[in-house]
Amino acid sequence: MKAILGKKVGMTQVYDEKGVIVPVTVIQAGPCVVVQKRTKENDGYEAIQVGFGEIRDKLVNKPRAGHFAKHGVANKRYLKEFRLDDSAAYEVGQEIKVDVFQAGDKVDVCGTSKGKGFQGGMKRHNFGGGANSHGSMSHRVPASSGATDAARVFPGTRKPGHMGSVRVTTQGLTVVRVDLERNVILVKGSIPGPNHGLVTIRTSVKK
Repeated sequence: MKAILGKKVGMTQVYDEKGVIVPVTVIQAGPCVVVQKRTKENDGYEAIQVGFGEIRDKLVNKPRAGHFAKHGVANKRYLKEFRLDDSAAYEVGQEIKVDVFQAGDKVDVCGTSKGKGFQGGMKRHNFGGGANSHGSMSHRVPASSGATDAARVFPGTRKPGHMGSVRVTTQGLTVVRVDLERNVILVKGSIPGPNHGLVTIRTSVKK
């Protein structure tokens, strides 16, 4: 199991060795720094806490600044824990770079999807809507709520409401290219979230 934090830059396309155009997402991944190690003796499990992203010192609150100072690591914008198979092999202050992945690796990318605010049932749940004829008086409505004799709406009924801004994982993506000098990794296909959004790249669980 390998993992790294990064930011989605955007999408582009590259040519593979056969001259075929491949749509890719550019991710600015790492370098990440190991801030803390979790051990079975102290915490009951093994993991590493990783910091990513530069941030001005004045923007870091005192508890978090003290956490970084305690472990002798520069302040970072994001903190994330990873439970890796070889967590014990990492040391505090060690850098994790994009070269942990190679072209051809299968990865799962997790991010926060784009928020779309309050949306109707047709857009949010892909409902078909009512008839489009001139005589119809309902076009973009979710229609019946279900049972009528219950005199209430059952929990979980698909209704209009807040759409997007949820944690989404895209599985089984292929790493197309890794650029260690620029700390960039190219992944085939699209990943969740807007540009400049934080994403987590892990070894695919279904590889």
